[in-house]
Amino acid sequence: MENHWEDQREAAVKQQHDEGRPLLRLACYGTLRRGHANHERFCSGYLDVQPVEIPGILRWLSPTIPILEVPESLILAVGTADPLADVATQARWAQRIERDGYLCGVEDFLATRGHVGAVAGEVFVFDDPEVRIPGIDLLEGFRPGGSSLYRRVLMAVRMESGGVLPTWIYAAPV
Repeated sequence: MENHWEDQREAAVKQQHDEGRPLLRLACYGTLRRGHANHERFCSGYLDVQPVEIPGILRWLSPTIPILEVPESLILAVGTADPLADVATQARWAQRIERDGYLCGVEDFLATRGHVGAVAGEVFVFDDPEVRIPGIDLLEGFRPGGSSLYRRVLMAVRMESGGVLPTWIYAAPV
Protein backbone atom coordinates (compact mmCIF):
# COMPACT_ATOMS: atom_id res chain seq x y z
CA MET A 1 0.00 0.00 0.00
CA GLU A 2 2.87 2.39 0.77
CA ASN A 3 4.09 2.18 -2.85
CA HIS A 4 0.65 3.32 -4.03
CA TRP A 5 0.96 6.52 -1.97
CA GLU A 6 4.56 7.05 -3.08
CA ASP A 7 3.45 6.67 -6.71
CA GLN A 8 0.67 9.22 -6.19
CA ARG A 9 3.03 11.74 -4.57
CA GLU A 10 5.58 11.26 -7.36
CA ALA A 11 2.85 11.83 -9.97
CA ALA A 12 1.70 14.99 -8.15
CA VAL A 13 5.24 16.40 -8.12
CA LYS A 14 5.67 15.62 -11.83
CA GLN A 15 2.32 17.27 -12.64
CA GLN A 16 3.23 20.42 -10.66
CA HIS A 17 6.59 20.56 -12.46
CA ASP A 18 5.02 19.98 -15.89
CA GLU A 19 2.47 22.74 -15.26
CA GLY A 20 5.27 25.18 -14.49
CA ARG A 21 4.21 25.68 -10.88
CA PRO A 22 6.98 26.69 -8.51
CA LEU A 23 8.13 23.79 -6.35
CA LEU A 24 10.06 24.38 -3.17
CA ARG A 25 12.54 21.74 -2.06
CA LEU A 26 13.55 22.06 1.58
CA ALA A 27 16.08 19.78 3.28
CA CYS A 28 15.46 19.30 7.00
CA TYR A 29 17.76 17.70 9.56
CA GLY A 30 16.19 18.65 12.90
CA THR A 31 12.84 19.62 14.37
CA LEU A 32 11.16 19.96 10.94
CA ARG A 33 11.67 16.26 10.09
CA ARG A 34 8.78 13.84 10.26
CA GLY A 35 8.01 12.82 13.84
CA HIS A 36 9.75 15.84 15.35
CA ALA A 37 8.43 18.88 17.24
CA ASN A 38 7.86 21.35 14.37
CA HIS A 39 7.04 19.01 11.51
CA GLU A 40 3.24 18.92 11.76
CA ARG A 41 2.85 22.70 12.10
CA PHE A 42 5.33 23.74 9.40
CA CYS A 43 5.84 20.80 7.03
CA SER A 44 2.56 18.95 6.78
CA GLY A 45 1.01 18.99 3.32
CA TYR A 46 4.20 18.14 1.47
CA LEU A 47 3.95 16.58 -2.00
CA ASP A 48 6.97 14.32 -1.61
CA VAL A 49 9.69 13.44 0.90
CA GLN A 50 12.96 11.58 0.39
CA PRO A 51 15.98 10.81 2.57
CA VAL A 52 19.14 12.80 1.78
CA GLU A 53 22.71 13.41 2.91
CA ILE A 54 23.53 17.04 3.64
CA PRO A 55 27.18 18.14 3.68
CA GLY A 56 28.09 19.74 6.97
CA ILE A 57 28.66 19.33 10.67
CA LEU A 58 25.77 19.14 13.13
CA ARG A 59 26.11 21.20 16.31
CA TRP A 60 23.61 21.79 19.10
CA LEU A 61 22.28 25.16 20.29
CA SER A 62 20.53 23.30 23.11
CA PRO A 63 19.80 19.63 23.82
CA THR A 64 16.82 19.81 21.44
CA ILE A 65 17.86 22.41 18.84
CA PRO A 66 20.40 21.39 16.18
CA ILE A 67 22.20 23.75 13.82
CA LEU A 68 24.14 22.77 10.73
CA GLU A 69 27.51 24.28 9.88
CA VAL A 70 28.15 24.11 6.15
CA PRO A 71 31.23 24.89 4.05
CA GLU A 72 30.87 28.26 2.33
CA SER A 73 32.27 26.74 -0.87
CA LEU A 74 29.17 24.55 -1.20
CA ILE A 75 26.58 27.33 -0.91
CA LEU A 76 24.96 28.07 -4.27
CA ALA A 77 22.75 30.97 -3.13
CA VAL A 78 21.46 32.69 0.00
CA GLY A 79 17.73 33.10 0.63
CA THR A 80 15.97 36.40 0.08
CA ALA A 81 12.70 37.95 1.18
CA ASP A 82 11.11 36.86 -2.13
CA PRO A 83 10.05 33.19 -1.94
CA LEU A 84 9.17 32.96 -5.64
CA ALA A 85 12.55 34.39 -6.67
CA ASP A 86 14.24 31.84 -4.40
CA VAL A 87 12.28 28.98 -5.94
CA ALA A 88 13.24 30.28 -9.41
CA THR A 89 16.90 30.27 -8.35
CA GLN A 90 16.50 26.71 -7.16
CA ALA A 91 14.88 25.72 -10.47
CA ARG A 92 17.73 27.29 -12.46
CA TRP A 93 20.29 25.29 -10.49
CA ALA A 94 18.24 22.11 -10.98
CA GLN A 95 18.17 22.74 -14.76
CA ARG A 96 21.91 23.29 -14.75
CA ILE A 97 22.47 19.98 -12.98
CA GLU A 98 20.16 18.19 -15.40
CA ARG A 99 21.71 19.87 -18.46
CA ASP A 100 25.38 19.68 -17.54
CA GLY A 101 25.40 16.66 -15.27
CA TYR A 102 27.80 18.63 -13.11
CA LEU A 103 27.37 20.94 -10.20
CA CYS A 104 30.11 23.15 -8.83
CA GLY A 105 30.81 22.05 -5.30
CA VAL A 106 29.59 18.45 -5.50
CA GLU A 107 33.09 17.20 -6.15
CA ASP A 108 34.25 19.25 -3.15
CA PHE A 109 31.55 17.59 -1.05
CA LEU A 110 32.61 14.14 -2.16
CA ALA A 111 36.32 14.88 -1.72
CA THR A 112 35.93 16.39 1.75
CA ARG A 113 33.19 14.08 2.95
CA GLY A 114 35.43 12.54 5.60
CA HIS A 115 36.38 16.00 6.87
CA VAL A 116 33.07 17.81 6.56
CA GLY A 117 30.62 15.05 7.30
CA ALA A 118 27.28 14.10 5.90
CA VAL A 119 24.19 14.74 7.99
CA ALA A 120 21.11 12.59 7.47
CA GLY A 121 18.03 14.55 6.54
CA GLU A 122 14.82 14.60 4.56
CA VAL A 123 13.99 16.75 1.56
CA PHE A 124 10.37 17.86 1.36
CA VAL A 125 8.70 19.16 -1.80
CA PHE A 126 6.00 21.85 -1.44
CA ASP A 127 3.86 23.70 -3.97
CA ASP A 128 3.19 26.77 -1.81
CA PRO A 129 6.56 28.53 -1.37
CA GLU A 130 5.04 32.00 -0.96
CA VAL A 131 3.17 30.75 2.13
CA ARG A 132 5.60 28.10 3.38
CA ILE A 133 8.91 30.01 3.30
CA PRO A 134 7.89 33.06 5.38
CA GLY A 135 6.51 30.86 8.17
CA ILE A 136 9.60 28.66 8.36
CA ASP A 137 11.90 31.69 8.01
CA LEU A 138 10.17 33.15 11.08
CA LEU A 139 10.50 29.88 13.01
CA GLU A 140 14.21 29.62 12.15
CA GLY A 141 14.91 33.28 12.93
CA PHE A 142 16.03 33.97 9.35
CA ARG A 143 15.87 37.63 8.39
CA PRO A 144 17.16 38.19 4.86
CA GLY A 145 19.80 40.88 4.94
CA GLY A 146 19.70 41.12 8.74
CA SER A 147 21.06 39.43 11.83
CA SER A 148 19.70 35.88 11.94
CA LEU A 149 19.74 32.79 14.14
CA TYR A 150 19.85 30.60 11.02
CA ARG A 151 20.30 31.51 7.37
CA ARG A 152 18.52 29.86 4.48
CA VAL A 153 21.00 28.66 1.86
CA LEU A 154 20.74 26.70 -1.36
CA MET A 155 23.02 23.66 -1.43
CA ALA A 156 23.36 20.41 -3.29
CA VAL A 157 22.31 17.36 -1.30
CA ARG A 158 22.82 13.75 -2.24
CA MET A 159 19.65 11.73 -2.65
CA GLU A 160 19.46 8.16 -1.41
CA SER A 161 19.28 7.16 -5.08
CA GLY A 162 22.72 8.75 -5.63
CA GLY A 163 21.48 11.78 -7.52
CA VAL A 164 22.22 15.37 -6.54
CA LEU A 165 19.52 17.98 -5.99
CA PRO A 166 19.69 21.68 -5.04
CA THR A 167 17.59 22.32 -1.94
CA TRP A 168 17.09 25.09 0.58
CA ILE A 169 18.53 24.39 4.02
CA TYR A 170 18.58 26.35 7.26
CA ALA A 171 22.21 26.55 8.39
CA ALA A 172 24.39 28.38 10.89
CA PRO A 173 25.18 31.98 9.99
CA VAL A 174 28.70 32.94 8.96
